[in-house]
Amino acid sequence: MATLSGIPSLTTDRLVLRAPEAEDWPAFNAMLASDRGQFIRTGDYDLSNTWRGFCHLIGHWVARGFGMFVFQAKGDATPLGMTGPWFPETWPEREIGWSVWNPAAEGKGFAFEAATAARAFAYRSLGWTTAVSYVAEDNARSRALALRLGATVDPAAQSIGTPPCLVFRHPAPEALQ
Repeated sequence: MATLSGIPSLTTDRLVLRAPEAEDWPAFNAMLASDRGQFIRTGDYDLSNTWRGFCHLIGHWVARGFGMFVFQAKGDATPLGMTGPWFPETWPEREIGWSVWNPAAEGKGFAFEAATAARAFAYRSLGWTTAVSYVAEDNARSRALALRLGATVDPAAQSIGTPPCLVFRHPAPEALQ
């Protein structure tokens, strides 16, 4: 099976952040097919659009040279979710995005740990000086995570989506040191 090469792997105290792999498809698909995917997909679940979304996850690395990492617990290959720098062509700003795929990973701080590492990567390795996170207003868990990461709502920033997402602005790199 083909894999992406040249993508760094990041480690935290409990996690490994790695390139997306074809074997991640079942976990990604299950998440988007469930209620957990309601804030990511547009409209009802659709297998064809979900497949395109998964391929977008992989293709973003090729097209931009960066993208979402899949995170997993150290010593366990089960994908728990994804996080990382994200900048599709039509988006107004670079984003640090995330989603938790596995409901068993909720409430354990994994998304915070992974997103913190991914943001540090974007600032340090990609040279980003700012980043936002686009969060659906009804997505209480993602709003809480954005706040925990030190991001604040930026009402002046251009949003995405219908209805528009809240735009959380992350602290600048120098503010995190």
